[in-house]
Amino acid sequence: MVTMPQKLLSVPPLENGDRLTRDQFEQRYQAMPGLKKAELIEGVVYVAAALRFKSHGQPHGHLMTWLGVYAALTQGVALGDNSTVRLDFDNEPQPDAVLLLDESVGGQARLSDDDYVEGAPEFVAEIAASSAAIDLYDKKRAYCRNGVKEYLVWQVLDHKLDWFYLQDGDYISLFADADGIIKSQVFPGLWLVEADLLAGKMQQVLAVLQTGLNSAEHLAFVQSLAEKSDQPG
Repeated sequence: MVTMPQKLLSVPPLENGDRLTRDQFEQRYQAMPGLKKAELIEGVVYVAAALRFKSHGQPHGHLMTWLGVYAALTQGVALGDNSTVRLDFDNEPQPDAVLLLDESVGGQARLSDDDYVEGAPEFVAEIAASSAAIDLYDKKRAYCRNGVKEYLVWQVLDHKLDWFYLQDGDYISLFADADGIIKSQVFPGLWLVEADLLAGKMQQVLAVLQTGLNSAEHLAFVQSLAEKSDQPG
């Protein structure tokens, strides 16, 4: 029996710029257990470089703290940190954060049998170096096309934040109200003062969030989720 050389039998590694199907991408990703983050965006592979503390690690931690408190106090809502999302056949991103509704309360995404998110989470957040990052171009288009209802991009080097809401098939920007608070249109009570988050003033960030969690809108939302989860089937 003729055997193939080991080199031909091995799975090629993921490389930046590779054009792959989602199945090819997953096969190569799974063959690289030491790889921490890689994404397939519009059929193109992006492998993340090592992440620095101030430009990614710390902002990521602050973002997860804000979202984590909201999820903890809103039954029926789940938070994911760097979870792979099977968005469509050309896109398998690994967002910095996803906030999604459970299927039992009408969530539009689901967990696959092998524990991946399939479909569009209601809310996605990304930490980007600047406005030149892929997060505001190809990735944004993919999220919009697949129905991610809200998309937040924190551009650390530009010291700004963009929060988009899906309306009539396109993303529109959410702006602060008269009190300087940006309010989620999908997750009632998820409130944020942009300047406080950008400055790392987490006590103020969480104080504003707590006000949102105590609001009538959030209380009504929690009640509606509880009623849906109690329904049979």
